Amino acid sequence: MFKKILKSYDYSLIIAIFLLSAFGLVMVYSASMASAVQRYGVASDYFYQRQKIFLIGAAVIFVLTALFPYKAMKSNRILAPMVLLSLVGLFALFVFGHLAGGAQSWFKIGALSLQPSEFVKLCVIIYLAAVYAKKQAYVNEFNKGVLPPLAYLVLVSALIAIQPDFGTAMIIVLIAGTILLSSGMNFKNFTKLILMGLILVLPFMLLLKGEIFSAKRVDRFAVMNDPFATEKTSGFHLANSYIAIGSGGVNGLGLGRGVQKLGYLPEAHTDFIMAVIAEELGVWGVGFVIILLAYIVLRGIRIALKCTDPFGSLLAIGISSMIGIQTFINLGGVSGLIPLTGVPLPFVSYGGSSLIQLAIATGILTNVSMFVNYEEKYKPKKEQIEKSANQSGSVFQMRT
Repeated sequence: MFKKILKSYDYSLIIAIFLLSAFGLVMVYSASMASAVQRYGVASDYFYQRQKIFLIGAAVIFVLTALFPYKAMKSNRILAPMVLLSLVGLFALFVFGHLAGGAQSWFKIGALSLQPSEFVKLCVIIYLAAVYAKKQAYVNEFNKGVLPPLAYLVLVSALIAIQPDFGTAMIIVLIAGTILLSSGMNFKNFTKLILMGLILVLPFMLLLKGEIFSAKRVDRFAVMNDPFATEKTSGFHLANSYIAIGSGGVNGLGLGRGVQKLGYLPEAHTDFIMAVIAEELGVWGVGFVIILLAYIVLRGIRIALKCTDPFGSLLAIGISSMIGIQTFINLGGVSGLIPLTGVPLPFVSYGGSSLIQLAIATGILTNVSMFVNYEEKYKPKKEQIEKSANQSGSVFQMRT
């Protein structure tokens, strides 16, 4: 039995996650060497050593999560404490949170920082997947099947937006929308939800008008057309990102030989790590990252399509969409396709909270995949044996 379970694991998915995380560790070291010394006055391998510890911890958590049966997560014994803890964590930020980058989004304990909103993304995925899987029989009854679970989504999104962290709040809403579309809900009810969402968001936007339409946020839209016109001020980030991408060309300047990370490109090891990859490893490095991320997302969608359990299917869709949406927003910001939002590149950017959360999420996805593969490989054989046994029993009864 144990050997059959081990054979059922999706090792191509595990290898893709491992390769991307290991590659990210190397690039964090390359991208952070200069800023560690210049900006923070620490050893050049400071961020590399921290990321290595995060990665080891994430690997352990990934293995444990991949071994934990995902179906147990929809029980109220796990679901209720998870929802409660996520809300307590978000409310606690307004009292004990650390202000950084204009947002009170972190708990800071000594040298360690924790961003609760990263884990809230996963809580929303698990909660909505569990609730809408249970409501499959009446998922299109608007007042009974659709609306009640969304109270949690609205509350956590509002709490995160107030920090203010509009980027994460937007990601959570987009992930939730993907799960809702995949739950079997009809288009009419989904349209109703969008209209209701707009009605709820308008007063909220008026309340936070100063934050949403601040000069800094408006400038993020303005610089997209021509960042070099304001390269000394609001266009500084994007202009240097363009220079890094353009300097790399096809083959890149070579690992560790990038110039823009030497004080020109802010947050080179976090938000703009793809610009460093483009400069140092060229099209090949960028292609390697995008192909692996695309494989993980598409593999997750395939798992969701093959899974016969609604909860497992919605979990896989939610996790895949989270990785895909974050990748698009990060790459879109670095390339000037969309405004910058400060979203890390999954598995590659520096950050413990993001890496641990992704380890839990992909561990769950791996476990769903294991159940799907196990049922495909061994359930038909089991059913065939049972069918043969039943037929033999019927013949025996007829003879007697």
